[in-house]
This record gives sequence, structure tokens and C-alpha cells, in this order.
Amino acid sequence: MTLAVESPYWLFAVLLALLPLFNTAMRVNSYPYTVLIPADALSTAIVWGIRCLSAATIIALVLGLAGLHQTEQVQERIGYGANIVLLIDRSNSMDTNFIGKTPEGGEESKAAAARRLLTGFVQKRPHDRIGMAAYSTAPLFVLPLTENKQAIQAAIDATALPALAYTHISKGLGMALSFFDQTPMTGSRIVLLVSDGAAVIDHDSDTALRQLFKQHNVRLYWIFLRTANSQGLFEPPKDSRDDNAQAMPERYLHQFFSSLDIPYQAYEAENPDAMQKAIADINRLEQSPLHYQERVPKQDLSADCYRAATLGLLLLLAVKCCEVKR
Repeated sequence: MTLAVESPYWLFAVLLALLPLFNTAMRVNSYPYTVLIPADALSTAIVWGIRCLSAATIIALVLGLAGLHQTEQVQERIGYGANIVLLIDRSNSMDTNFIGKTPEGGEESKAAAARRLLTGFVQKRPHDRIGMAAYSTAPLFVLPLTENKQAIQAAIDATALPALAYTHISKGLGMALSFFDQTPMTGSRIVLLVSDGAAVIDHDSDTALRQLFKQHNVRLYWIFLRTANSQGLFEPPKDSRDDNAQAMPERYLHQFFSSLDIPYQAYEAENPDAMQKAIADINRLEQSPLHYQERVPKQDLSADCYRAATLGLLLLLAVKCCEVKR
């Protein structure tokens, strides 16, 4: 633990703590000659106890004024989990339900179901480092990789904001992979994509993404929130003329992911229960040992110093009230 102060000039006032060692501030009474009286060890101990308490009270007050705090710390942690980037689709279609209509009554939109189930996923994984990005027309940076569960929950809740226009998944994937640029190669690296659609990946993005996936050694999971009666990821079209990236972007995106030569798993979820099963499966699969560094923020200790000074002053006041007055 490393301690520091905000205003070091206040520390000169610590010299005032020497004053009680020379003067207890107790009432002085005149007595006859007392040299022949045996020394009273208890009285001596009480006097020095009062002096030390006075000095400690002054020191606590000065440290509070100086702004005593514990500096930011980095602690080594070992657990079971992974480095996970949640990549969330925030296009307009995510605010509809699983039959493609505006939710009514107690119905959940696909985005709301995703928030609820991802919250449960995060709560079950105490040792994960989780970051978040979103995408629609452009990628949206939400939260860097962190083990702070309160920050992660706030990031998930933030996806409740109104959705934007379209789906530009290649930029979203590029941002998600950039989270691992400065991350040590410890534990699994996962991108968890939650989307109800896809878009065509152009040639330049195709090449760049293949390179990034290999470079960062990433596992990819895709939870595809399939709207009722829409084309799936695995079935070929009935009409061969529709078998192209423009007509079936989700199917071709799945084929692109399958060709990356990385660990990849796709899930089709046509309702919240299916989505919950997919998340539970990912939770079961990703339980590898994880070595990481936890950053402990700066902690202000001045309030503790003021409390200690207040307690000392109250004790000294009680001692003063017990003083014999003649």
C-alpha cells in the first residue's frame, strides 16, 4: 500500500504534535513537598497516555487537512474466465420483437431481451474482464476491458438508448478486435456478437478482418436473433438466384466467419429462451484459467483521519471533564 497527500505543506503542522509531550494542559495545583511519596506508575502511565492521545489527535487532523490517500494500485488476480468483448447490434430492427413488430404491453424487444440475459451472464462470471462496443451506421465505443462489474452493468444498461439507422458490421468487428491491441496474451480472448442481421463485408474489410482475427487469436461467438420467417444462417435458399451476399447477408457472414480458421460458434435464437440457452452454452464453454491485473482506484483516507481526530478530541474532552477542580 502506497500513501500520499494532496497538500504536502500541511505536513509542517505535524510539529505541533510535540507540544502535548511538554504540556498536558491539565490544571496545576500546589502541594507540600512530595519527594518522600513513592512513585505512582499508574499515574505516570495515565499522564503519558493523555499526552500521546493528544499528539495522535493533532497528527490525524493534520493528515486529514493534507488530503491523505492511498494511491492507485495494480493487483495480480487469478481466476476462471476470459477476456470478453460484447459487440451489440444497435440498428433500428433491434428495437422490434422476435416477430418483427413494435413491442406492445409486456413484450420484450430483442434489445431488451439481450440486456436482461447479458446481465445474468455477467453476474455469473465474476473473474471475466469484459468490454463493450456497439455498432449501427458507425461503431460506438462503450467500455474498455475491465473487471469492474458496476461499470459493465452500466454499459449494458446504456444500450437502452434509442437505436440508430443501419448495420455496418465490419466497422463494429474492427473496433471489437482493437480492444485486444494492448491486452497481454493471458486467458481466452472472445468476441461475443449479438445481432439480428448483417451486411455485406467489402473486400478491403474482409482482408483486414482476417488479419486481425489471426493476429489477436480470438474466439468468436455469434448469437443471431432471428426474426420469424426470416432467412437463417444455415439453410440454403430455395431459389438458387437468391444465393448471394446481397439477398442473404447473414448466411454469407456466417460463411465468412466459418472461413476464418478460428474457433467459431453460431447460435440461432428465435425467442428469449433460445437466446438464454445460447448464453448458457457459452458460459459453460469458457471457463479457462485467467491471469490478469486488477486496477484498484485511488482511495481518499482524509475522512478516516477526521473521524480519528474527532474521536481523540471527544476522549480528551472526557478526560478534561474528569479533572479534579479545587
